[in-house]
Amino acid sequence: MGNWAGPSAADIAAAVREKRVTPREVVAEHLARIERYDGRIEAFRTVRARAALAEADEVGARADLAELPLAGVPVAVKDNLAVRGESHRDGSAATPDTPAAEDHVTVARLRAAGAVVVGLTNVPELCVFGTTEGPYGVSRNPWDTTRTAGGSSGGSAAAVAAGFVPIALGNDGMGSLRIPAANCGLVTLKPGFGVVPAGIGHGDWFGMSENGPLATTVEDLRLMLGVLAGADFPAAEPAAEEPARRTIAVALRNPLPVAGVGRPYASAVRQAAGALARAGHRVRRAEPPYPLTMGVSALKHWTAGTAVDAEGLDPARLARRTRVHAAIGRRFVGSVRTGTERERLRARLTPFLTEHDVLLTPALARRSPAAGPWHERGWLRNVLANSAYSPFTPPWNLTGWPAMSVPVGTLPSGAPAAVQLVGRPGTEAVLLDLAEELERSLPWRRTAPLGD
Repeated sequence: MGNWAGPSAADIAAAVREKRVTPREVVAEHLARIERYDGRIEAFRTVRARAALAEADEVGARADLAELPLAGVPVAVKDNLAVRGESHRDGSAATPDTPAAEDHVTVARLRAAGAVVVGLTNVPELCVFGTTEGPYGVSRNPWDTTRTAGGSSGGSAAAVAAGFVPIALGNDGMGSLRIPAANCGLVTLKPGFGVVPAGIGHGDWFGMSENGPLATTVEDLRLMLGVLAGADFPAAEPAAEEPARRTIAVALRNPLPVAGVGRPYASAVRQAAGALARAGHRVRRAEPPYPLTMGVSALKHWTAGTAVDAEGLDPARLARRTRVHAAIGRRFVGSVRTGTERERLRARLTPFLTEHDVLLTPALARRSPAAGPWHERGWLRNVLANSAYSPFTPPWNLTGWPAMSVPVGTLPSGAPAAVQLVGRPGTEAVLLDLAEELERSLPWRRTAPLGD
């Protein structure tokens, strides 16, 4: 056996297709790494060791092995999506511990492509907050275990950053892919509305929540996104003699007019802007016309989505912060469901993203909160902590437009910093191309050192 806990998903799949390694060998090495290190990261709620090895053998015996894009690749799944034979607890003691009869469509697509599900990852209760902790553990950033991995796809991001899996599945309703990816040094893309099947909770948070991939390379991100989206998703185009030159707006203003942006994240934006300018893109400072009511609108939609997802659950078994969040949101469900505020926001921001092809912002405003029992703390303290460090992600769930997080620069602790790229509907491939340019000019470390 070689060291197969570390290579990219694309490299693993190529080796399996060429029969240089078996799916069982690959999965076994990843399970051994999980067993060795996850006690201090707490990325997983449950690890499917025996089932994953059996499923790896099934992949290795498939007649179409040579055509599988994710042949033998271990993958982790966020614990709000159904995996056949496993319960999905959504981070809560109030949800039923009942095995799912069928895979969620995104999980089914990954398995059809040859991936092997090694476990379900931790989330905050009902995937509400930008930190990941609760009755099943406190997910920590593998680059700095004193800090949260972020949320709500925190366990999935931690699993990839720790090298437990090369790719993972998560979802994003107010930044739940981009926030943990930015904390953990990963690339991710929240696709625009309708690109990847949703089916998250009870109504996808009014259509704001999207499923998407977490990866350490843009190649892996593109590969997994293609599997999730289906055959119609555009693959990378061959390099042209004259690559497309984009107009990129660089914005540093906080969408919530209450605080600035920390120096490492502002520096990351300047580094990315410089790299893209050197590549020939037209880069200029320009601030989106965020409405003054952005924070209020985001809070209404955020709490209303939780109110819907909490329906039918025993309030006594929910954490207090979740109960308060849902109670506040119940008064907004009717108005949020009309979509009027979101339509007004799209109308306001469309001219800006017509004049500019792409928006470049910080992914976060400051480093993530300390890891700890945030689920035992008050609602206001949680909301203030979340809003202070992750104000740049919610606008693009409200619009339903694609947005991604890309690692750029570092924090004083040595943990990664990150930038956000945002585009118009249908520009996922454009964002991926720009992220690939950043990866070439400002390469990042793929996996956190865990003492090995």
